[in-house]
Amino acid sequence: MNQNVLEQKKQVVNEIREKLARAQSVVLVDYRGLTVEHVTDLRNKYRAAGVECKVYKNTLMRFAFNELGIKELDEHLNGPSAIAISYDDIIASAKVTNEFAKTNDKLKIKAGVAEGKILDVNAVKALAEIPSRDILLGQLAGVLQANIKNLAYMLSQVSEKQGGAAE
Repeated sequence: MNQNVLEQKKQVVNEIREKLARAQSVVLVDYRGLTVEHVTDLRNKYRAAGVECKVYKNTLMRFAFNELGIKELDEHLNGPSAIAISYDDIIASAKVTNEFAKTNDKLKIKAGVAEGKILDVNAVKALAEIPSRDILLGQLAGVLQANIKNLAYMLSQVSEKQGGAAE
């Protein structure tokens, strides 16, 4: 019986470690005081953003983080903890968490990890303020399009001047 429980815990640690290893970013939160409706709403927002939210025992998360060499989060693994894991978009977990925390003071951001770097609460909030990849690509396209229009205009002006000088 005891050996079976130990095996189950090892499997959970392996699951957490694999998820963390694949993650672009992770946000660790304290959800104490949230109602069932708030938790459901938060999970729906995470899901819509492609973020996985899981609740694990702190000791099992600690083992998984430590196996990956992330010991700095140990101090944050106390009380009710959940992790928001983003596999594709580095800012998604931070953005959803921060937006939700702005309207619900019960959700507390503890810390985060992005591309292997430990983030304190302020760094998680700063990451959340970065525009999404799609918005940044749209802004880049707008800048490039404006520059191309300016270049075309300048070339047409040069061409007209050269054409006018030849007459």
